[in-house]
Amino acid sequence: MALELPPLVLGDLRIRIPIIQGGMGVGVSKASLAAAVSREGGLGVIASVGLGEKGCNQANYEELSSNALREEIRKVKSEGLPVGVNIMVALSNYESLVRTCVEENVDVIISGAGLPLRLPQYAKGSSTKLVPIISSERAAQLVLRTWLRKYDCLPEGIIIEGPKAGGHLGFSFEMLAGGTADPLEELIPKIRAIIKGFDRDIPIIAAGGVYTGKDIAGLLNLGASGVQMGTRFVATNECDASDAYKQEFVRATREDIVVIQSPVGMPARVINNDFVERSQQGKKKDFICPYKCLLSCDAEKANYCIAGALLKAARGNFKNAFAMCGENAYRIKEIVSVKALMDELVQGAIPYLA
Repeated sequence: MALELPPLVLGDLRIRIPIIQGGMGVGVSKASLAAAVSREGGLGVIASVGLGEKGCNQANYEELSSNALREEIRKVKSEGLPVGVNIMVALSNYESLVRTCVEENVDVIISGAGLPLRLPQYAKGSSTKLVPIISSERAAQLVLRTWLRKYDCLPEGIIIEGPKAGGHLGFSFEMLAGGTADPLEELIPKIRAIIKGFDRDIPIIAAGGVYTGKDIAGLLNLGASGVQMGTRFVATNECDASDAYKQEFVRATREDIVVIQSPVGMPARVINNDFVERSQQGKKKDFICPYKCLLSCDAEKANYCIAGALLKAARGNFKNAFAMCGENAYRIKEIVSVKALMDELVQGAIPYLA
């Protein structure tokens, strides 16, 4: 039996425990959570979306967001810890956030919610590792071909996100509702075959529905080099969200976990509540869009502001808000420390490693 988990190696970056904490916005995974995960040997990740919202308007949104992200990065780096940043392609200030990460010498940029086809252009000349999030063979082919043809580079790692993930999802609503989306376990060998065609050893990080150490071992045995986990890290003392937000996960039942159509045009998995019910009935809530944070959001047609709802939720105000989550969120029964969670995951995985 193995005595420890194999490290996750992204270029010249060695992550001792092959667990990446998923970037969760708005305000759920910032410096506190990211630093705690990196201290325990994993890779902590800051979610760049929704930072610096105080005093924002369309004129200063880009500057304030970059400054707020810079502050969070420096908190983690000041401890000498590795840190990743999750940047959604759909953000209107995507390029600015990437360049901020490069300036701050972030270890890893993780990018999804759209295909990060231009990411290498904005990070050119840096030592920052670039890791796209994809959910299909087609997306993998497109990203790899585009990066190689236009920038003569390939990713240091690829996150494959399956249909059990939380937040905005890379599958159609119909695929999720009908259960026709390829499960994570089937995506891994398919995308490994695509990578092999590029004659490069690119590590795969499996994401979506990873809950126990046994789950981790199973994915490593399938050929993944690591996993990304979001939901379980919400239920930790160090998570940046409010206690009220964390308790939503503790209270959730299996029936509470639903997939909705987000106003940004993508399906999303959330914990159901009265606001979710009202919004899915098409009831419009009056709001002002102060900074146009998402390219795909039409504020004139949207019936609520998704950024505002998620920010309120992180602060514990669920009157007009909801929490995003993974499919297994209902299994959470208590809030623990990051150390206790990491120990549980590692010790739970080791006996099942092939």
